[in-house]
Amino acid sequence: MAQWERLRNLCDGKQQLHELYDSDAFPMDVRHYLSAWIEKQEWQRAARDHALAMVLFQILLENLDIQHSRFVQEESFLLQHNIRRYKQNFQKYQDDPCALASTIQCYLNKEKEILDDEEMSGKVQHLRVEQEPMDMSSQQDLDRKITSLRNEMQRMEHTMICLEEQQDEFDFKYQIHKLEAVADEALKKDQVKVLQQLLTKLNNNKKSTLSELKKLLDRIEELISLLVNRELTDWQRRQQKSCIGAPDSICLDQLEKWFTCVAVCLFQVREFFSKLEELVEKVSYDNEPVKVQKPALERRADQLLKDLLQSSFVVESQPSMPPAKGPLVLRTNLQFSVKTRLLVKFPELNHSMKVDVSMDREAPRVKGYRRFNVLGSTSKALNMAESHSGGMVADFRHLTLKEQKSGVSGKVISDISLSVTEELHLIYFNTVFELKGFSVELQASSLPVVIISNSSQQQSAGASVLWFNMLSQNPKDVLFFANTPAAPWPQFGEMLSWQFLSATKRGLDAAHLEMIAHRLFGKQSNYDTCKVSWSKFNKESAPDTFYVWFDGILVLVKTFLEDLWREGLIMGFVSKGKEKSLLKKQQRGTFLLRFSESVIGGITFSWVEITITGEPDVKTVQPFTKVDLSQIPFHEIIRNFQILEADNVPENPLLYLYPNTPKDEAFGKYYTEKTGGLFQCYGEVRKQTERIHLGCWRGENEYGMRPFCFLFLFSRSVDRNGALEMEWRLLKLLGSEPGLFRTRVTRTDLRDGGRKSRGEGGIDDGAYQR
Repeated sequence: MAQWERLRNLCDGKQQLHELYDSDAFPMDVRHYLSAWIEKQEWQRAARDHALAMVLFQILLENLDIQHSRFVQEESFLLQHNIRRYKQNFQKYQDDPCALASTIQCYLNKEKEILDDEEMSGKVQHLRVEQEPMDMSSQQDLDRKITSLRNEMQRMEHTMICLEEQQDEFDFKYQIHKLEAVADEALKKDQVKVLQQLLTKLNNNKKSTLSELKKLLDRIEELISLLVNRELTDWQRRQQKSCIGAPDSICLDQLEKWFTCVAVCLFQVREFFSKLEELVEKVSYDNEPVKVQKPALERRADQLLKDLLQSSFVVESQPSMPPAKGPLVLRTNLQFSVKTRLLVKFPELNHSMKVDVSMDREAPRVKGYRRFNVLGSTSKALNMAESHSGGMVADFRHLTLKEQKSGVSGKVISDISLSVTEELHLIYFNTVFELKGFSVELQASSLPVVIISNSSQQQSAGASVLWFNMLSQNPKDVLFFANTPAAPWPQFGEMLSWQFLSATKRGLDAAHLEMIAHRLFGKQSNYDTCKVSWSKFNKESAPDTFYVWFDGILVLVKTFLEDLWREGLIMGFVSKGKEKSLLKKQQRGTFLLRFSESVIGGITFSWVEITITGEPDVKTVQPFTKVDLSQIPFHEIIRNFQILEADNVPENPLLYLYPNTPKDEAFGKYYTEKTGGLFQCYGEVRKQTERIHLGCWRGENEYGMRPFCFLFLFSRSVDRNGALEMEWRLLKLLGSEPGLFRTRVTRTDLRDGGRKSRGEGGIDDGAYQR
């Protein structure tokens, strides 16, 4: 479907589209009526090519004339006027048509961003499509119960007022009766009868009120159970998953509203009991139901309030070291931040509750288990100023950890042995809630953190965080790695996709996951029953474990290839066998980009050539790593990659991105405006008899003049004396014509890094750079 048609069918992005075309720089009417022609033109190239830009400018004006004539025939007066005005506005580009081409290309790029955002939103929605209807239903049910509770509280408030008025009436008449000296026994008996009726009615109403209060507490208990055991537990699980990249919402605002509402109701119930006590003190009689039933009901209300408050103190933002790859990996002597929140929001408590931080209060007595002290500002007040939503938070931003000296942990009662990155530690937060005569101690704890002492442990620690939060349902299980469970493939694959989704906004599709599953389990008809062990995922003694390979790719993509990955230009996770089967069916020059299966953090590309016999032949370059991509962007490597073909003529073999997208159409918008000769790019083409390399030379000439740089290709061979002969073909030297020269490098030179000749760089056995 054409890009403009896709934009017209947007659901959530139409507002962005209207905002994009809110000015006359490039009117939406022109985009709409000339959409097919606009999308077929090479605006990126025209922005740099004046001749092409002028041709497209003239054709654009002609198309506007044609469209104007069509509106004349259709008698569309307003559209005639608009098209004529747009054409007049475009006339200002007569002297600079490249500017118009650049403007149109900019609009097309922004359109694509809108489509990408819509697609990503759809993917995230797809990940949550099964749970969302249930979530919405449960939230609506809770909202109804909360509304019903508020109505019950209003009725109870009215009941208490009526009860007080009724008792005042009885008390008033009783006092009058005591003061009056009534001689008539019959009249006196009637008065006593009336008082007895009033007392009976008052007593029955008190019993009824107590019964209603009991029912009210039943409803509150049910609500607290839903809030704590379902909603809060679900939020805690979502927070666990969000720590490892899941696109789950962890906003606490709705929970805060619910918790606060129930807490307010419980404090109001306590006021009802106080009012009943007050009534008892004013008027006392035998078999008073309040005296009998109120104590138990009051204790129950206090316990419910205590349970609610103790559950309402949570860690909103888990410990993390900014900037870091993710939360829950802390390093000694480096600052980290963490935020706690009280979900019961009473403005009168602003700045009055102090939160204290501590560490490993219930640490297991395990051999070699380390203990830590928390340093920095370890006490802070809950306040509403540090939260965007006005919640009661204590935001600790400058905490550090210091390891305690050995020998202070007490007697070891377990022979379990954990590695440093398998040790899990909890950070505790304590405060005291005091309001309206009610006091309770509150405690929250972080998810288990992994504490390292140097950066070399970062990757393994990150693997532990992923594994724990993927599988553990107990957020306080610090001995999780004493008996580590295996991960079911569906759950494991979803976690892998989250890593890419959170880092690049594009997760892994079914084809990616199938390749990874094949790498882990071999060929299977169904991977759903397969499981990945912890040792296979990450074992410190093995440098090439799965996670080292996977994380190396993730870091490479996030650092250097994020845009290309998000655009879908990198196929990525595809095996060599699958790659060949795909390319052999395509036309000459078709290539694809995939991650290396053997080089950690490597990306390579392969393309198909046609041999003289007409057979397809797939060639692959040596993988590029962060060392290469830190010198030159990957899209520039693809743009400028060349090999020597017949007659030593350099040629770029990369023509079509799989399956059939022209290379410049796919990567053109990423090209730098001027390429010049200052490249440091190289690759190796594997052949049976020779290897052709692309590289770059930097250095000074013999007269000590300014540095020069050129792009070259060379082939190599070894003579009888063990010397390496290399033929270099000069491609660029400050705009000069290509040239050819030879050099000899001995094996001694290779051991010395190839630096005996003047210039930068060296030679290694994989890809040569001089």
